[in-house]
Amino acid sequence: MLKENERIDDLEYKGLKIIQNKKGFCFGIDSILLSDFAKNIKDGSYVADIGTGTGIISLLLCEKTNLSKIYGIEIQKDVAEMATRSVKLNNLEDKIEILNINVKNIFDVLEKNTFDVVVTNPPYKKENTGLKSEEKINLISRHEVECTLEDIVKQAYLLLKDKGEFYMVHRAERLVDVLYTLRKNKLEPKNIRFVHSKQNDKPNLILIKAVKNAKEFLKIESPLIIYKENGEYTEEILKIYNKI
Repeated sequence: MLKENERIDDLEYKGLKIIQNKKGFCFGIDSILLSDFAKNIKDGSYVADIGTGTGIISLLLCEKTNLSKIYGIEIQKDVAEMATRSVKLNNLEDKIEILNINVKNIFDVLEKNTFDVVVTNPPYKKENTGLKSEEKINLISRHEVECTLEDIVKQAYLLLKDKGEFYMVHRAERLVDVLYTLRKNKLEPKNIRFVHSKQNDKPNLILIKAVKNAKEFLKIESPLIIYKENGEYTEEILKIYNKI
C-alpha cells in the first residue's frame, strides 16, 4: 500500500485516514476549514473537487455531508494515484472518484452544467511571484504553473448547474483578484469569512462561497480565529477538528 516516503495519517474524524508523502505537499488547516465551510451542501449533491491533491477535502466532505458523488480532479499522476489509494483505504470508492486530468481538459471526462457544487483549494501564488519550491510537486501545488485562478473559475462555472455553489479558500491578500475573477465569470460572491491566526492578527485566509448566475448580495461572516492568545486552538477550531 505505501511507497517510499509515504505515511498514513489519522484524520481523527469518523475513522478517516489519509496517505501522504513526507517529501510532497501535505494538506494544511486551509483544507480542513474549507471542508467545514462547505459542509451544508444539499443532500444528494454531485460535487467536483478541483485540485484535490491528497484528496483531503473529498474525504472529509464524504463524511460531513450526504453528497451523492464527488470527483477529485488532480493533474499530477503520482499525487492522483496516492489519493486513489486513500479512497480505497477508507472504502469510499462508491462515493469518490479521482481523475488524473488537467482542469483545462475537464470536459473530456465530465459534462457541463451537471454539478451542484464545486470546491477548490487552488495554488495561492501567481506563477512569477514569491519563492518557488524546489520540488516540482510542491511548485505545482503552490504556484499557478499548470492552471490559474481564472482557469479554475471558468471551468467551475461551466461545470455547475444554474445556481450551483462554488466554495474556495484562498490567501487574504488576493481578495481583489478572487472577487474580480468570480464576478467576471458570473459566479457571484455570496459569503466571505476571514480567517485570522489570532484575534488581533490580520487575516491570512479567506473562505468564499459564490453562486452561479445569482443576484448581487454579499454577506461578511464573523471572523474565524484559529488560536487563543496562549497558542491553544479556539473552541470553534476544536469543534471543526471534532475534539469537543
